[in-house]
Amino acid sequence: MSFNIYLVRHGQTILNRYNRMQGWCDSPLTPKGTQDGHMAGHHLSHINFAKAFHSDTTRAEKTCHFLLQENVASPELPEPEELPAFREQSYGYYEGSDSDQAWLMIGASHGCRSFHEMAAKYSMDDTKNFTKQADPFHNAEDAQEYWKRVDAGFDYIKSIAHDGDNILLVSHGTTIRSIAARFDKNVDQTVGPKNGSITKLVMNGNDVQVAYFNQTDDEFKY
Repeated sequence: MSFNIYLVRHGQTILNRYNRMQGWCDSPLTPKGTQDGHMAGHHLSHINFAKAFHSDTTRAEKTCHFLLQENVASPELPEPEELPAFREQSYGYYEGSDSDQAWLMIGASHGCRSFHEMAAKYSMDDTKNFTKQADPFHNAEDAQEYWKRVDAGFDYIKSIAHDGDNILLVSHGTTIRSIAARFDKNVDQTVGPKNGSITKLVMNGNDVQVAYFNQTDDEFKY
C-alpha cells in the first residue's frame, strides 16, 4: 500500500515574527500567516485529499482551514482532525524566549552559537538532547521522547490510510525538518521550512521517501 502525506508548515505567527521560541506554546497567526495558509492551499488546490490533520495548536488548525478553503479537487472536503502527535518539539524553559539567545545558551557548551551551527555540526536528535540538557527544569523533549509520540502519529495514519490516498498534515517547522532529515540524508537540515511551505512524503509500507522538501514556489509542480 502506498499513499502520500503533504506536510505543511503553519503560517507565520506573532512569535515567529518576533523571532521567539515557539514549541508547545502558541500564538495567533499574523496577516501574513493567514496569507501563508491560503497560498499553500492554492498550491495544493488540485489535490484530492482523503484526510486532513493538524496538530493541537491554534496556528496549525487555522492554517489547515485556510488551506482547505482553496481546495477544488476534493469532491467531499474532509473535516480536519486534530492529531497531537505532530505538534512542535517542546522547548521547555526556553518557550517564548528570544530564539538567538536561547540557541546560544543551548549550544555554547557544544561549541555552537546558533541553531544553524548545531544543525551543521550535529544531528537533529542531538539538538533535542542538548535542549533538554540545558533546560534547568528538564521539561524540554529529548529525541527519545519526541520520536515516541511522532512515531505513534505515523502508526495511526498508517492504520487509517488506504492505497493511493493523499493526506494533508499541517504541522511545524522543527517537526517537518526532523522528519525530512530522518528519512532523507540528502535533506539540508540547516535549512528550516518556511511558513506555508510544503513537504511531500511517499509512504510505502515501512519505506518513507521525501519527494520534496520546503517548497513554496508558484512554478513548482506539486
